[in-house]
Amino acid sequence: MTYKKIIKKLTTTITGGAIMIAFFSVVSKFLGLFRDRLLASYFGAGDTLDIYYAAFKLPDLVFNTLILGALSAAFIPVFIKYWQKDKQETWDITNAILTLLVIIIGGISIMVIIFANKLMPLIVPGFDADKMIQTVHITRIMFSSVVFFTISNVLSGVLNSLRKFLAFSLAPIFYNLGIIIGILFLYPLWGIDGLAWGVVLGSVLHLVIQLPSVYKKGWKYKPIILWQHAGVQKILRLMIPRTFALGVGQINQVVIIVIASTLTAGSIAVFNLANNLQSLNVIGISFAISCFPVFSKTLAEGKYNSFKKVFSVNVRRVLYIMIPLSLVLFLLRIHIVRIILGAGEFDWTATVSTAQTLGYFAISLFAQSLIPLVTRVFYAIEDTKSPVITSVGTVILNIILAIMFSQSIGVAGLALAFSIASIVQLFILVVWLRFKIVELDYARIARSFGVIVFMSILSSVFMYTSLYAVEPFVNTHTFVGLSIQAITAGVIGLIVYLALSFAFNMEEVEVITNRLKKHFKFLRK
Repeated sequence: MTYKKIIKKLTTTITGGAIMIAFFSVVSKFLGLFRDRLLASYFGAGDTLDIYYAAFKLPDLVFNTLILGALSAAFIPVFIKYWQKDKQETWDITNAILTLLVIIIGGISIMVIIFANKLMPLIVPGFDADKMIQTVHITRIMFSSVVFFTISNVLSGVLNSLRKFLAFSLAPIFYNLGIIIGILFLYPLWGIDGLAWGVVLGSVLHLVIQLPSVYKKGWKYKPIILWQHAGVQKILRLMIPRTFALGVGQINQVVIIVIASTLTAGSIAVFNLANNLQSLNVIGISFAISCFPVFSKTLAEGKYNSFKKVFSVNVRRVLYIMIPLSLVLFLLRIHIVRIILGAGEFDWTATVSTAQTLGYFAISLFAQSLIPLVTRVFYAIEDTKSPVITSVGTVILNIILAIMFSQSIGVAGLALAFSIASIVQLFILVVWLRFKIVELDYARIARSFGVIVFMSILSSVFMYTSLYAVEPFVNTHTFVGLSIQAITAGVIGLIVYLALSFAFNMEEVEVITNRLKKHFKFLRK
C-alpha cells in the first residue's frame, strides 16, 4: 500500500479516523502522564496540587457545559447537511455560531473573573484562607483560556465534520505541551502563577495548530450575526438539552470537588491524578468521534443497514479493547501509579491512596468508553433529550453514592461511586436506545461481550500469576525492577489474550490477520 493510500485510509474511513484520533490521543495521554509525573514529583499530593486542580473547576464548568460536548453534538449534523447543499452558506453559519459563542463566553468569562472570590468558596469550602486566596488568583488567570478553547472547538467541529482528523487530533498534544512548558519554565519564574499561564499557553496552541487546516478548506472568518437563519437556530436548539445535560455533569464534578475538599489534604490531587491515569477511554471516544459523522450521514440518507453495521462493529471493537484494559489497570494499579507518579515528593502513602482510587475507576472503563458512542447515536437521530434525562438520573445517583462512600473509604469512594453510576448510565442508554431503534445487532454484541469477558478473565489469571513468578528475580523496590515485573505480566496477559482471540475466531483478530496477509505475501504461505 502506497503512502498516499495509507493517508487516504486514515483520513476518509471510520477505522482510519479512529486509529488516527486514538494514536494521537495516546500520544497526548503519554504527554499528560509526563505532565502529571512532573506535577506529582514537584509538589506531591498536597496543598499546591489541590489548589491547581481546584482552579480548573470554574473554567471547566463554563467551557464543558456550554461548548465542548454541546457544540459538537449540535454543530456536526447541521454542518454536514448544509455542506452538501451550499458550502458558502455553511461557512456563514460557522462564522455566525463562532461570533455568537465568543460574545457569550467572553461575557461570562469577564463576570466570573470579577466574582471568582465569591464563587470559589462554594466549590472548595474545605480550603483555609491562604489556599482560597491562591485558588481564586490562578482561577482568574486560567479563565482567559476559555475564549481560545471556544474558537478552537468550533474549528474542531468543522474538521470533524469534514473528516479531517490530523490537526483535530494534534490539538490536545499541543495543549499538554503548553502545560508542560508552564511546569518546566514558567513555574520557576512566576511560581504557581506559571502553572496557570501554562494552561493559557496550551489553549492558544490548541487553537493555532488547527487554523491552517480550516483555512485550507476555504474558511475565512467574518464577524456576522444570523439570528434568524434556520441552520443557526437549529444548532442552538439542539445545543440546549445537551448543554443542560453537560451542566448537570459539571455540577456533579463540582460536588465531587466540594466533597474532596473536606477530606484529608491532597484528596483533590489524588482524585484528579487517578482520574487522569484511568482516562484510557480515549479509545472509545476516538471511535465515537469518527463514527458520528457517518451515523448522521447514513441515517440522513436512510441507509439503516449501513448504520446498524457501523454501530455493531464499533461497539464490539471498543469492548474487545477496553474490557481487558480495565482488568490490566485494576491488577497493575500499584505498579502503574508508582512507575508513572512515584518520584520526588510523591510518597508511598500518596501512591497507595491513588492506586486504590484508580482501581475503583477501572471497574467502569468499558462503560465510560461506550457511553460516548451510544450517546452519539441519539445525537445522530437528533434526539438530545434522552441522554439528558439519563445523565440527570445517574448524576444524582453518583452524588448520593459519593457522599456515602467517601465517609467510609475516603477519596477512593468518589471513584467507586463514579464507576457504579457510569455502568448504570450505559445500561439505561442501551435499553432506551432499544425503544428508539428496534434492532441494532444486539444479539451479536451480547455474544461478543460474553466471549471477551471470558478471555479477559483467563488472561488476567495468567498475568496475575506471572507477577509472583517474576518477583524473586527483580528488585520491586526500584523503578527498573517494578517496570520489568509489570511489563512482563502485561506482555504475558497480551499473548494469552491474542491466542484466545485466534482460538475463538474473534473478528477483530481476523481483520488484523487479513490486513497482514494482504500486505505481506510471505504470510500466505
